[in-house]
Amino acid sequence: MDQENQQEALPAPPLVRAAAFSVHIFTALGAGVALVALLEAVREHWAAMFWWLGVALVIDAVDGPLARRLDVVRVQPNWSGEVLDLVVDFVTYVFVPAYAITASGLLLPLAAPLLGAGIAVSGALYFSDRRMKAADNHFRGFPGLWNIAAFYLFLLHLPPALSSLGVAVLIVLTFVPFNVVHPIRVVRLRWLTLSLIGVWAVLVMVALTDDFHASLPVTAGLCAIAVYVVGCDAAIRLVRSLNA
Repeated sequence: MDQENQQEALPAPPLVRAAAFSVHIFTALGAGVALVALLEAVREHWAAMFWWLGVALVIDAVDGPLARRLDVVRVQPNWSGEVLDLVVDFVTYVFVPAYAITASGLLLPLAAPLLGAGIAVSGALYFSDRRMKAADNHFRGFPGLWNIAAFYLFLLHLPPALSSLGVAVLIVLTFVPFNVVHPIRVVRLRWLTLSLIGVWAVLVMVALTDDFHASLPVTAGLCAIAVYVVGCDAAIRLVRSLNA
């Protein structure tokens, strides 16, 4: 065995292993945050629920780079960060928002429990789909971002029939092979995407601070950015096909 392989076989120092495991604890903290968000949802404190789901989003955005920097996969091989991340993501992205969408009164009363169950089932299937990301890191189909979908339902407060139809369409789109941009991992136009996501985050905080009584410019900006995220890949493909 050469020197490099011998070094890889040796266990990491205790402090290094502790630092690596702390990343798993940080990721798992998202599940605790999800519970707090659910408690706020049960009390119908919807804006507070979204603030906590926002904290979970920050955790999800930070833990991956931390794990790669501390080489967690090698240092703590007995713990699957990928599985842990999927478990926490399902709770924060799907399950808590599914409860909020179902219990909020935004949907038709008869349709709400069925659509809520549809969100949970389709979300579980999506998170177990090995094809959820395309080769260029775009999401494949509606990417189970029910926390974001729920935010727009609360923001726009459409008639229950329209909101119910929108939820049903998103459930179906979970299984439709179209591309949705990943704001961090997709290289193409990353500077534009990240800039818009930054603006989007500020507008979301404004809307939550106003308890969803956002002004027309704030609402229009949020909707325009959502259209960009969902439709930019399709628009680029269309332009390329027309110019081919």
